[in-house]
Amino acid sequence: MRQRAAIIQMVLVFCVPIAFCAQRSPGQPPPATSGGQHKIQIQASANKVGKYEKLELLINIDTRYNNPFDPCEVDLTVLLKTPAGRQISLLAFYCQDYERRKLDQGRTRANWYYPIGQGRWKARFAPMETGTYLATARLKDRTGTAHSQSVEFECTASKRKGFLRIGKKDPRFMEFTDGSSFFAIGQNLAFIGESQYVNLTKAEEIFAKLSRNGANFLRIWTCCKDWAMAIEARKSAWDRSWHRKKIIVPIPGSKDDSIPRKCVKIEGSDGALVTASPSHPVALKPQTRYVLTGQFMADGPSGLRVSVGHGNGRPSFHAPPKDQWRKFSQEFLTGENDFWLGRLAFSLVGTGTIWLDKLSLKEAAGGAELLWEADVNRPTRGLYNQLDCFMLDQLLEAAERNGIYLMLCLITRDLYMKSLSDDRSNEYQQAVNDARKLMRYAVARWGHSTSVAAWEYFNEIDPGLPTDRFYAEVGEYLEQIDIYRHLRTTSTWHPSAKDCHHPRLDIGQLHHYMRPETKEDFKDEVAVVLDRTRFLRKHAPSKPVLIGEFGLATPKWGLSEHMKQDNEAVHFHNSLWASAFAGNSGTVMFWWWDQLDRQDAYSHYHPLAAFLADVSFSGLGGIKATVSREQLRLLGYQSNDRAYLWIFNSQATWWNLVIDKKQPTQIKGATIEIQGLQPGDYRVQWWHTYEGKIIREERVSLTNGALRISVPPFSRDIACKIGL
Repeated sequence: MRQRAAIIQMVLVFCVPIAFCAQRSPGQPPPATSGGQHKIQIQASANKVGKYEKLELLINIDTRYNNPFDPCEVDLTVLLKTPAGRQISLLAFYCQDYERRKLDQGRTRANWYYPIGQGRWKARFAPMETGTYLATARLKDRTGTAHSQSVEFECTASKRKGFLRIGKKDPRFMEFTDGSSFFAIGQNLAFIGESQYVNLTKAEEIFAKLSRNGANFLRIWTCCKDWAMAIEARKSAWDRSWHRKKIIVPIPGSKDDSIPRKCVKIEGSDGALVTASPSHPVALKPQTRYVLTGQFMADGPSGLRVSVGHGNGRPSFHAPPKDQWRKFSQEFLTGENDFWLGRLAFSLVGTGTIWLDKLSLKEAAGGAELLWEADVNRPTRGLYNQLDCFMLDQLLEAAERNGIYLMLCLITRDLYMKSLSDDRSNEYQQAVNDARKLMRYAVARWGHSTSVAAWEYFNEIDPGLPTDRFYAEVGEYLEQIDIYRHLRTTSTWHPSAKDCHHPRLDIGQLHHYMRPETKEDFKDEVAVVLDRTRFLRKHAPSKPVLIGEFGLATPKWGLSEHMKQDNEAVHFHNSLWASAFAGNSGTVMFWWWDQLDRQDAYSHYHPLAAFLADVSFSGLGGIKATVSREQLRLLGYQSNDRAYLWIFNSQATWWNLVIDKKQPTQIKGATIEIQGLQPGDYRVQWWHTYEGKIIREERVSLTNGALRISVPPFSRDIACKIGL
C-alpha cells in the first residue's frame, strides 16, 4: 500500500498515456498527432466550489465521433493547475442528459426518462485543496491536438470529510481523507430498474430510510445485463438474456465476412410477426410528432406491416425487388396523455422471409435516438448505456444527500469471463483493454463523488480463472488516472484467497449464504460469521475486509422460507452485531433487500449505529476476556485503556427462536474479566442492542490484574463500552 500511496500522492502526471490504444482493432483510428484545428470551449458550472464538492466543467467541441467513449478515437481531458502549482490531468466524458419525471402507474411510481439534446462533453471535479484553480480543456483525435481557453474557479473550505481510504494507523479499517474513521453499516441494493422491486424512486426512498436508521453503506450493481441497471451490457429490444430468440441473423450475403453485420429476421406465413420491446420502456412526449424509420429486404412476402400502437393504423410497405433493400418511414402523433411507446410490431404480408435493419425512432423535428436497443449491431463492450449512467448519477446524488457510501459493482461478468481463461491470449489482452476503458469512463463520470466508496470489478467471477494479471494491469491503470484513489475490490463465487492477497485489490471480500445441507451449521449465524471472518483475516490480515453478500438461502440459492418466517429479523440482528465485533471492516451485507424492505427491517441498523457513533476500532486488538457462563459468547476489541464488546446468548440463535420457538433463559449474575487494561477508574456503559440505549452506567476501579465487571440481566445479547 505504501507504493500505491506514493504513486498517487505525486498527482503530477500531466498526461496519462493510454497504453491500450497501441493495440488497435481493424478500422480503429491511429493515435492522435499534433496540429488539430478543432474549436473547443470550456465553462465552469460555478465560480466557487467547496472542498470535496462537485464542480462540473462543460466542454463544447465542433466534432462528433462514431464512438465518443473510446479514448483511442477521442481523448478529451482537462488540465488543471492547482493552487499549489501542480498539474493534474482530469478525464472528461461524453454523456446524454435526461429529463426525469415520476409518473404514477397504479400502486407504483414509474420513472420517465427523456433525452435532452444529443449528447455533450463534461468533466467533473472535486477539489482537494482550497484556493484558485486554472482549467484548460485538451482534445486529441486522429487530426491532432487542440486546447481551449482557460477558466478559473475557487475552492473554499467545507465540512466534508473527503474520500474513503485504507486507514493509515490501522489498514484493517477504512477512514476518510481527513483521518476520521469509517465503519461500513449496510447491505446490498443490487438490482435497480423499472421492472424490479426497486426502481430509482424506490431506491431513493430506501436510501432515506437507511440514513434515518444510521446505515451508511450499500453495494450497488451496475452490471445487471438487461434486467436492471448495467453500464456495459447487451440490452436488446428483441429478446432477453434469459430467453434468447433466434431472430437475430447475419444480413443476407454477409455470413462470410470477417465481422458480418446482423439484422432481424421474420419468417412464416401471413401475419407472422416480431415485436420490439426494449428492456428500458421508451419514453415519449405527449402531443409530439415522431418518425419511425428502417429498411427491409424480402424473399417471398409481398410486404411489411408496421404497427406502432398509437392509433395511427397499421401501414403496409410493398416488398422491394429480390436482394434489394427498401426504406420505410412512418410518422405518428402522440396524444395528450401518451408518455410511453406502445406495442411496436413488424409482421409479414404474405408468406416468406423479411429481414429488418437500421430501425430508428426520433422526434420528427430531430433529436436523440429513442430506439437504440433495436440496434443489433451495437457492440456489447465499449459502449456505455447512457440511460443507466444517468440513473447512477441520480443514485450518487441520493447517496450524498443521505450520507451513504456506495460500493459499485461495475463490470458485467459474462461479457468478460470467457476472455479471461488464458492470460497469454489476445482475447485476454483485449478484455484488459476494454476494462481499462470502462474504468476510465467510471472514474471520469463518478470518481468525483465522495460517496463512491469503492470500485468492485466483478460480481462472483470464477475464482479459478487466471485473473491476477487482469487485476494488476487494470489496477495499475487506475493508479494513474484516479486522482481520488478510490478503493478497489472484486468478488468470486466461492472464497478466493489469491484475491484477498492481491496487492492491487484493496478490500478483501467474500460472499456466503446460510443454507441447509451444507457442511457448516447454518442454524448458528454467529458461528458462521466468525468462521467466514477468520478466512478473511487469515488471507487479508492488513486490509479492510467485507462479507459482501450474506443471508438465509435455499440449497439452490433462492430466498429461504425461513427468512420470511423470521418476522423479528433475529438472524439479521445477530449477524449485524456479530460481524461488527468479529474483525470485519463493516457489517455483513445482506442480499435479500426486497424482503428486508417488506419487513421494514431497517430499524435494526439504528442500535448498532448508535453504539458505534463515537467508536473507532482502529489500532485495537482482539478482546482478552473470559465470561462466567459457558453458554455466552464474547466478541470485541480492546487496547490498554478501553474495550468494546458484545455478549451473545447461544440460545438466542435464529433457529432456536424462529424454528424451534424456544425462548432463551434470562442470564443473571454473569461476570466478565478483561486482561490487559492499565490501572484506572473506568466508565462502563451497558447497551440494549435492540433499542440502542444505555441501560446501565457505572464506574469500576482497577488497581492491578484483570478488570472484573458484572453483566446486567439479559436474554439474547448485550453490548458494552469500557473506557477511562
